[in-house]
Amino acid sequence: MTMLRRSRHRFLALLGTAALALAGAVALPGTAQAANILTNPGFETGNLSPWSCSGNLGSVVSSPVHGGSKALAGAVSSSDNAQCAQTVSVQPNTTYSLSGWVRGSYVYLGVDGGASTWTTSPSAYSRLTVSFTTGASQTSAKIYVHGWYAQGTYYADDISLDGPGGGGGDTQAPTAPANLKSTGKTSSSVSLSWSASSDNVGVTGYDVYSGSNKVLSVSGTSGTVGGLSASTAYSFTVKARDAAGNTSAASNSVSVTTDAGGGGGTGFKQAAPYLYEGWGDPPNPTTVMSATGIKWFTMAFVLDSGGCNPAWDGSRALTGGVDQTAINQIRSAGGDIVPSFGGWQGSKLGANCSSASALAGALQKVIDAYGLKAIDMDVENTDEFENEAVQAKILTALKTVKANNPGLKTIVTFGTSTTGPTYYGNRLIEQAQSLNAGIDVFTIMPFDFGGGSDMYGNTVNATEGLKAKLKSTFGWDDATAYSHIGISGMNGLSDQQENTTPAIWTSIRDWANSHHIARLAYWSVNRDRPCPGGGVVSNCSGISQSTWQFTSITAGFTG
Repeated sequence: MTMLRRSRHRFLALLGTAALALAGAVALPGTAQAANILTNPGFETGNLSPWSCSGNLGSVVSSPVHGGSKALAGAVSSSDNAQCAQTVSVQPNTTYSLSGWVRGSYVYLGVDGGASTWTTSPSAYSRLTVSFTTGASQTSAKIYVHGWYAQGTYYADDISLDGPGGGGGDTQAPTAPANLKSTGKTSSSVSLSWSASSDNVGVTGYDVYSGSNKVLSVSGTSGTVGGLSASTAYSFTVKARDAAGNTSAASNSVSVTTDAGGGGGTGFKQAAPYLYEGWGDPPNPTTVMSATGIKWFTMAFVLDSGGCNPAWDGSRALTGGVDQTAINQIRSAGGDIVPSFGGWQGSKLGANCSSASALAGALQKVIDAYGLKAIDMDVENTDEFENEAVQAKILTALKTVKANNPGLKTIVTFGTSTTGPTYYGNRLIEQAQSLNAGIDVFTIMPFDFGGGSDMYGNTVNATEGLKAKLKSTFGWDDATAYSHIGISGMNGLSDQQENTTPAIWTSIRDWANSHHIARLAYWSVNRDRPCPGGGVVSNCSGISQSTWQFTSITAGFTG
């Protein structure tokens, strides 16, 4: 592999500021079963009670929501942070875990007089988590969420305080909910209903689970789980809880497959060229967006900074540095990003995290930091791509985070031959099927073939080979297979002196649109500038073109 491909993964020791430290959940006492003891945690009743909001600035809205059909909106003013709070009974000397999903600028979640956490300015819902331990004689706790002065309206949803309630000697759990059934579904949601539970004191709410993951909390006997993937099978159960924190056994399980999205398959479409802040004279993303109409960027590369901890290039802080600045600019301009983990070179999380669960934890840190809608695993080289055990670790971790983050799209990117996946590409696909990993997009990189000159023909042939492999492995038809495919090319001159011209890239894009594939990307926006005769370099394409021409072409991908 020649120098430019390696420089996709070159590492500059740029100084990053310290990442926001979010306190992790602490294990609850073994004698008490964890349960959400908040009332109306997802605002599904349609009113605020028992939450109270300062300045009457809180309201219940139908959009944007994280789960269900309702969320809290706090209309922050220049003199009031729109704090909404609820006081609950707790037990002394007990550790509780507080979490919630928030959206907006500088949103805080915490307990009055104790621990709190906050996030900067996610344009999508981001999960906050903090733990605290009650005092020796403490019997109540005031839980709050608020924004910050003059920062605009914030949103909060699915707030959970897990731990034993302060219900005195009540140790009797409610009966299990019965007759759980699906009452409707779309490509991204499932509606459920069930029969009420009974309790010696009274049922205060119900928690809906997808597998072992709690995805929704409601006070009534129905709810809608949103943010799901199209054409995907989900299994749901429901548990009841009472004011003392006692939790029932699970209801019967119901399995539901969501409807197909547009064009069949995942319904996921993404035009997202690579942008790299660590190399190649990075352009201002809003300048590129304004000139081309592009909305998504693939941000490279998240690596291991040591101890299975993610960082940009393994050296720049996950939050607070140049990468977050670029992401904030993109989102402020109405776009979004998908981070790329791994690549050709460097200390990779997939290779270095000790287990699939540890890798999933590292991926979750990035998902939480940016409220992500999609992640890309760029699986390359002998340490990841040509190591079947590491392939399985990566796929298992992706399965885990997909289950823990409803609606998250997972992408794997890997090299190819001119006729389709290589041995290790085929093995990756086969393992994805056997592990039931639920990968949304298999993206090939059809370049650096070793001197092939027909870049359009080679790209089409490689993609058709991938389609055939997906059909034979998963039993899909043509349309479904295409809808799980991505193409990630290289603009201008490749390391092997292959030349993808603007005209060729336009033809590739048009073919991708006509076959309704899921994703189109290229390496890289940093190189989307003319320098005819300039060779294979980091900040231009080496050919004659207009500035940002490849990005403009990519923006025309609609799937």
